[in-house]
Amino acid sequence: MTTERTLSSKIVPVPEKGRVLVFDSGMGGLTVAREIMARAPSISVDYAADTGFFPYGDKSDAALRDRLPRIAAELVKQARPDVFVIACNTASTLALEEVRAALDIPVVGTVPAIKPAAEQSKSGVIGLLATPGTIRRAYTANLISEFASDVTVILHGSVELVRLAEAHAAGEPYDPAGFAAAQDPIFEVEQGGLVDTIVLACTHFPLVQAELAAAAPRPVTYIDSGGAIARQTLRVLARQSFSDDHAELPDHRLFVSSDPSDNARLVKVCARFGFETVVQVAV
Repeated sequence: MTTERTLSSKIVPVPEKGRVLVFDSGMGGLTVAREIMARAPSISVDYAADTGFFPYGDKSDAALRDRLPRIAAELVKQARPDVFVIACNTASTLALEEVRAALDIPVVGTVPAIKPAAEQSKSGVIGLLATPGTIRRAYTANLISEFASDVTVILHGSVELVRLAEAHAAGEPYDPAGFAAAQDPIFEVEQGGLVDTIVLACTHFPLVQAELAAAAPRPVTYIDSGGAIARQTLRVLARQSFSDDHAELPDHRLFVSSDPSDNARLVKVCARFGFETVVQVAV
């Protein structure tokens, strides 16, 4: 087993084997899968998208709490990972504990990067760009209370930016003005002119970070939790014992919850990230 040294001088284990399943409603979690694969290229990583219930950002809490443990259990049954990663802020802030209770393997969730954003802000005013679901969660409010009580946090939720990010990633036509529209409300409110850091609290949003930066009214720092999730996943994986029968499984599979022929865009983008074998699961 090798190790990597992070900027904080903490040693993060890099396992040489093991299997991880990265899960999201759409293609946003690919940004997390990319971080994991870059840090541990010898492990097996599969990807799962709940295409039958996409997007999560506009679904009710009750519907998500009902669905997430069920789909997680079915995915783990079929993919047989050692660690399950919820690469979705909406799902994690709502049903992380419910998913953990439904599975018998470790679950790594996604936490908006509020703490590091608050720590690095010079102006004391930060933005939080997320889906409406993540914005309204008590979990998010608790994170702000615990880690950003001494700064001002301006929150804005956008489902349209999720769709825009997916279109951009697939190379499809899109309206570039959408990148400004998705974040302008953060800059336009009182104290918005002091924002120097914006948390990308949806895993889709790092797919279009460069476009957001170009459309911002002035330079700001964008921060997401992809690297932190990857490091935590590797820490958890390093503590696991592995079954030899996992070696028989193919690598880099894509699991979807609806007909793959209805998800040509996602299948194409996932293939670019290395996930070419498509498997449909019934939930």
